[in-house]
Amino acid sequence: MIRTRSASGREWLLGDVVGSGSEGVVYTVDGQPGLVAKLVPLPAEADNYRLRVESLVRQGREPRTVRLLSGTPSRLAWPLETLGTSGGVTGYLMRDMRRAFLPFEHVLLPTARRESLPSATWATALRTAASLAELVADLHAEGYVIGDLKPDNLWSDAEGRTGLADIDSLQFTDGRRTFPCRMRSPGYTAPEGIDSDALPDRASDCFVLAVLVHQLLMGGLHPFHGRPADGSPYFSLDDNVRNGRCRITDRGSVVLPRAAPPVDLLPRGLTALFVQVFGRSGRGDPATRPDAAAWARGLRAESRPGRLTACDRDDSHVHTVERPWCPWCDQQERGGTTWAATDTRPGNSEVRRP
Repeated sequence: MIRTRSASGREWLLGDVVGSGSEGVVYTVDGQPGLVAKLVPLPAEADNYRLRVESLVRQGREPRTVRLLSGTPSRLAWPLETLGTSGGVTGYLMRDMRRAFLPFEHVLLPTARRESLPSATWATALRTAASLAELVADLHAEGYVIGDLKPDNLWSDAEGRTGLADIDSLQFTDGRRTFPCRMRSPGYTAPEGIDSDALPDRASDCFVLAVLVHQLLMGGLHPFHGRPADGSPYFSLDDNVRNGRCRITDRGSVVLPRAAPPVDLLPRGLTALFVQVFGRSGRGDPATRPDAAAWARGLRAESRPGRLTACDRDDSHVHTVERPWCPWCDQQERGGTTWAATDTRPGNSEVRRP
């Protein structure tokens, strides 16, 4: 057990490790099943990190943040109280997201999804993407920039709701003081942040949001995945971002496995949003990217009754009514298994049978 003390003087005992990241470790809290604690042993700037967490705790009681935290379940693992140890380690208490959500990869990746969410369909992916866009839009509206938006920080559930953890990496202001986000994650960094010390902004978040939406709708496929078609060596997703190698904007720029989901499965409206973000203009001029609210509207529109249909061979193969054929059957024939068949399917008013 690790003995910690909060700013109010209360003692908290921490138990098992339930997660860890690049900076901190998350523990259970003795006697508090709805809470966990994050400790950061060696923050880059210890004093600034302590002030950051104290500010977040304080802002959690302000009207703008109370609005973000309203609803059940809460979408944000917001710092509730600062913690410290006798050794000087800093951290905070937060809600245990596992009580209401699954790690984001359980809806993002086909193998994990089949095990944890066997009844999920493409309609679930649409709802999850829309919920994520709404969460990002709500944070932006209250003056927060996520900065390090990536699957490892996200949570989801069977209803398509999303949540965000690692709140201590948000970029925000408190009075005249700005707490920047300097975290970078390969494959989840906007072009202007790759190999750069530039601070993220809302447009940076919106680039990564588009990446995540693409992955949700394309069975986990990253929009910049693929071997360069011109024969040059593959280095990384970020290198493909820099060079504009993206199937959705230039089908001849990358070579993908035959089993990859077909690009034509996307509705035209969403394809247009992706092109705005991943095309030359969106990569070069962040101001031209659709904001998170635009993504939320577009995704919710595609989830409305009458916009989705189900394959007559497999009820789990849900797709847009704009496509007269089933893209998931096509993918299975090429060796892909993004959406597995299920024995039974509950009724779904969003889906129109052909």
